[in-house]
Amino acid sequence: MTIKPVKSKKSADVVLIGAGIMSATLGMLLKELEPGLTIEIIERLDVAAAESSDAWNNAGTGHSAFCELNYTPQREDGSVDVAKAVKIAESFEVSKEFWAFLVEQGLVKMPESFIRRIPHISFVWGEDNVDYLKKRYTELQKCHLFEGMEYSEDREALEEWMPLVMQGRAAGEKVAGTRMDLGTDVNFGSLTRAIFNRLKEMDGVKLHFDQEVRDLQKQDDGSWNIKIKNTQTKKSRQTRARFVFIGAGGGALPILMKSGIPEAKGFGGFPVSGQWLKCVNRDIIEQHDAKVYGKASVGAPPMSVPHLDTRMIKGKKELLFGPYAGFTTKFLKNGSLFDLPKSIKLNNILPMLAAGLDNLPLTKYLIDQVRQSPEDRLEALKEYFPGAKMEDWELEVAGQRVQVIKKDDEHTGVLEFGTEVVSAADGSIAALLGASPGASTAVSIMLDLLGRCFQKETASAAWKEKLEKMIPSYGRSLAKDPELLHVTRARTTKVLELEEVAPVMDPVY
Repeated sequence: MTIKPVKSKKSADVVLIGAGIMSATLGMLLKELEPGLTIEIIERLDVAAAESSDAWNNAGTGHSAFCELNYTPQREDGSVDVAKAVKIAESFEVSKEFWAFLVEQGLVKMPESFIRRIPHISFVWGEDNVDYLKKRYTELQKCHLFEGMEYSEDREALEEWMPLVMQGRAAGEKVAGTRMDLGTDVNFGSLTRAIFNRLKEMDGVKLHFDQEVRDLQKQDDGSWNIKIKNTQTKKSRQTRARFVFIGAGGGALPILMKSGIPEAKGFGGFPVSGQWLKCVNRDIIEQHDAKVYGKASVGAPPMSVPHLDTRMIKGKKELLFGPYAGFTTKFLKNGSLFDLPKSIKLNNILPMLAAGLDNLPLTKYLIDQVRQSPEDRLEALKEYFPGAKMEDWELEVAGQRVQVIKKDDEHTGVLEFGTEVVSAADGSIAALLGASPGASTAVSIMLDLLGRCFQKETASAAWKEKLEKMIPSYGRSLAKDPELLHVTRARTTKVLELEEVAPVMDPVY
């Protein structure tokens, strides 16, 4: 789609709905590609990145498939499928390329404010799980993206990697782990706010908080008329745009439905909530410095993979465990209990019912999670930290995730775990639905969106040249070119200051 300015005072070339990492990434890409574009960002809350992109709400920072076992499922024949892990690892490298460009250009300052180096560890116990992890490691070693990964069943080595996890563990228990020192911790809340702070300083960019999109309609000239309500003053206004991106996290589906585009028919959403156990004992926090991921329980959604996770949030080292899944009818943490009922339409009720029947184990799992007592949650933590005590931990509410339900020829409806871009045939509107790995692969997702919605521009020499400047590997495969990956990693490691673990400061924007 070619953007032609709408001839109206109350208009913008582009409207981005939702002030999260996706809108921030797309907004910055478009302004670099076409500096003259006018962009309007609409956010229903009073600050950017307060929902899915917030550090406490984000289910996993720095997803690079180094340690997340849900990205490497075991096949029925016992072999391990690593295709998704390779794709995600490659996408994360692309994200780092773009972030390095932002730092080099002075568009985002202090890389230590949003990214730091930290080991990514997978940990399992039991003979079958150890066998699985060894097979996983063997398969991943065939791809240079995972060069440097270590595997060990040696208890002394594992104790050095993760002392809290090994402390007090039964001596005869069979255990194994893998470790990638190249792992990172990313504060997407800090990164998102930094990008928006720079965007709002640019000519033609307006950022509106406390404003909610109530409706949008396609006009005869191909533009979109968007009705907006101020949540504080209750006043309404309208704006026009040639291109609309709906990046509102769990709130994207209801807005997409209002668009009426044929491509949105049949889509539904299944909300999953989450909670963390947050460590409040600073002595314990200082003893752990890694992201340790295990295997999810049977029936658990992918974002519920348990992990004992070190993060830097607002300048402080934090330690959390979880997430514990739950169920609510809200699509956003700050949403309404009527979100799910209102999303049920004639065109998606059959896919939603079919997906529900096909995922009864998930429903049972979520019910069990909701019914958990504090003692139950502590027992789950003790599987990763045997010495855990109740008084050292408190419950922290995490963010909402809305899993995609869509039409499927074989099953009528299927529940998807991942992200999905839904766009109109003319490229005038697009929405991002779903969850994990989300934020970590935001750059690749938005590049895909540009290819769909701006086909002519992305095929042009001018845009290709600019995209290659922002992302040097653009148009090539890091997963297939070892030398290109080595050059790329060397650059991003230097620019993002990831050579060594450094103290982090998280500015409060």
